[in-house]
Amino acid sequence: MSEPASPSTAEDEVVGLACDLIRIDTTNTGDPDTLMGERVATEYVAEKLSEVGYDTTYVESGAPGRANVFARLPGADSTRGALLVHGHLDVVPADPSEWSVHPFSGAIEDGYLWGRGAVDMKGMLAMTLAVARRFKREGVTPPRDLVFAFLADEEAGGLYGSQWLADHRPGLVAGCTEAISEVGGFSLTVGGAGGVDRRLYPVETAEKGIAWMRLRARGRAGHGSMVHDDNAVTLLCEAVARLGRHRFPLVMSDPVREFLDIMSEETGLDFTGDDLDGAVAKLGGLARIVGATLRDTANPTMLDAGYKANVIPSTAEAVVDCRVLPGRQAAFEREVDELLGPDVVREWVVNLPPVETTFDGDLVAAMDASILAEDPGARTVPYMLSGGTDAKAFSRLGIRCFGFSPLRLPPDLDFAALFHGVDERVPIDGLTFGTRVLDRFLRTC
Repeated sequence: MSEPASPSTAEDEVVGLACDLIRIDTTNTGDPDTLMGERVATEYVAEKLSEVGYDTTYVESGAPGRANVFARLPGADSTRGALLVHGHLDVVPADPSEWSVHPFSGAIEDGYLWGRGAVDMKGMLAMTLAVARRFKREGVTPPRDLVFAFLADEEAGGLYGSQWLADHRPGLVAGCTEAISEVGGFSLTVGGAGGVDRRLYPVETAEKGIAWMRLRARGRAGHGSMVHDDNAVTLLCEAVARLGRHRFPLVMSDPVREFLDIMSEETGLDFTGDDLDGAVAKLGGLARIVGATLRDTANPTMLDAGYKANVIPSTAEAVVDCRVLPGRQAAFEREVDELLGPDVVREWVVNLPPVETTFDGDLVAAMDASILAEDPGARTVPYMLSGGTDAKAFSRLGIRCFGFSPLRLPPDLDFAALFHGVDERVPIDGLTFGTRVLDRFLRTC
């Protein structure tokens, strides 16, 4: 368990691995008929692991081509619970006409690696793969078993990925007691209370529930030229507008309170007054994530109705992306039903519960130490993610899940906007920094 040399082969490899992964188009629209690239990406990862001596396990999760690969590195003490290091290979769609570079080019420009998945989350997969390869090549024995998992379908809720694996192949993560994955460990530069900027590294300890909801209204079909007081499109749109404009009540959960207390200590900002939304807005790019953890949200994302300009359809449908705070599911559903009214029915397309753990223990100490070794004077802090990850599947197997994908970012980079955004990119030196941190962490976890 020696200190990592510098520069390491892992640092040398990580950018090339990330480029290769981005260039494999693994777009996941949620429609199995449009599935692209997951198997190709999985085979690439399996080859990179096999060529340094790993035995890999390839699994299709519920449908052909929904590919996953697992590998285990034995640790010094296999009686300890293993650490699961997991990430997803699929990405959300990207329209090339909106981008400065082609989203699947893996271009390197201006000190950044560009492309769909650079942030979410092929950069982390490349760091994981680079460190796993280094450990195997150099005969590094971590303190506990490490299970590396590269997964399908996270961007559509994991129903053909982690959720299926948790239901049907839990033995693949047998013995794992803790896990790390995406959306944590990135730097956030804030103005310090003493006038000196501080770099904080939020670690995800909680995430909201995912509840994708389909709404349906029915009316009387008819000719578009006539008077109709029973129009399904009108009924649906009115309900969707009510829901989309609604502001759910503020709820201060324990993870959010802990985060805001630390932010108050670090910045001098007051997060206890009546204008909590205004105070959170002063956090810059992170405000969109933190603000969304103060209350439930319900954002309409899809509409579907009609088939001809002069025909009033008998049905109209919409999809709403709902994110629900811990302990709020029943109250949230009651509030939604009141807003929708009697003319619109709802059904859950995906309904996955929140995830929550505490910011303490040996694993958290190892995260903190690995960050501080590379960025002295920084501080790790807990936070709640407004989105969701594959942690939802693994937490129900009793695994304690964290978001820890280390990156050091420029202070002016709006990191939150890059998730599912146009011109997604990650700084090259952020990737090499993250690789060093991950290397240190996995040697001491």
